Amino acid sequence: MSFDQPVGTVNDVARSAPVLEVEDLRTYLYTRWGTTKAVDGVSFTVGSGETLGIVGESGSGKSMLALSLVRLTPEPAGKIVGGRVILNGRNLLDLTDKQMRAVRGKEISMILQDPQQSLNPVFSIGDQLAEAIRVHERDLDDRATHERSIDALKSVHVPAPERRLKNFPHQMSGGMKQRIVGAMAMAYHPQVLVADEPTTALDVTIQAQYLRLLKDLQRRTGVAIIVITHDFGVIAETCDRVAVMYAGRFVEEGPVEEIFDQPRHPYTRALLDSRPKVDVRSTRLQSIEGQPPSLIDLPTGCRFAPRCFYSIDRCVAEYPPWFEITHAHTAGCWRSEEVPWASR
Repeated sequence: MSFDQPVGTVNDVARSAPVLEVEDLRTYLYTRWGTTKAVDGVSFTVGSGETLGIVGESGSGKSMLALSLVRLTPEPAGKIVGGRVILNGRNLLDLTDKQMRAVRGKEISMILQDPQQSLNPVFSIGDQLAEAIRVHERDLDDRATHERSIDALKSVHVPAPERRLKNFPHQMSGGMKQRIVGAMAMAYHPQVLVADEPTTALDVTIQAQYLRLLKDLQRRTGVAIIVITHDFGVIAETCDRVAVMYAGRFVEEGPVEEIFDQPRHPYTRALLDSRPKVDVRSTRLQSIEGQPPSLIDLPTGCRFAPRCFYSIDRCVAEYPPWFEITHAHTAGCWRSEEVPWASR
């Protein structure tokens, strides 16, 4: 399969047909201080050719969710204790480690947050790409592996790919290393790509180029992309839908336009208000007062209630269910239908 395949079929893919289904996923960290519920009952789907953004503050559980999807949770503390991750009709959580190694990289791949940590400084880019390719094709000879590596670099628009294969990570810029990591993740045309903060280490110009590259890859291959970020600008640029995560759970999910125009959870509203606005003169940025709750000792009710200006007694006593705003927009807030925070 080539990256230069005709692209017309991608737009014909039924975006509503889920390629990945996550049901009530729970990932806990068992430490000497207690049990940290990093991911605590998360459910979502993503379709072929669709981009889902997951946004939230640092410590909300986004990266642990991403690692759980590809079963790379930190051991021995991290354990997936419940839920299902359905890909191609199989629950990835039921696979053996050997079976999961055959799936990881070929059917579902991940771009880690820091490319400097993903690349081994003592091996050339060619050696590391060859290793990623031979994981799934052990009988591939050196020539075929070399050609496959060049094709992978070309797919992410790396100039002079033959020369780059001889380079080491320290000889490359941050943006180029991020492209190399992307080439490794997309070498086998996975159906799902999980990108964890893919633009964090990049300047604004290179960020825009890299986001365009991801969308270009998606148009050519139909890959479903999950973008983990804390930046609503990245969400607006790349995503079709967005899920807002707080203290291990989703609190709102819906189309990007609806979330931006009429958020129905006060946490979403607060995140949007904390963005810098180029058309408004202000001496300081708005912030969200207080701190997220400890994931070891979570409150009974809504986890955002202690920081929320609109909380009522019921918010503190009971965790809210999901309320359907539209057929594609849901929010977990007792006051979602009142929308006291939605007006700009």
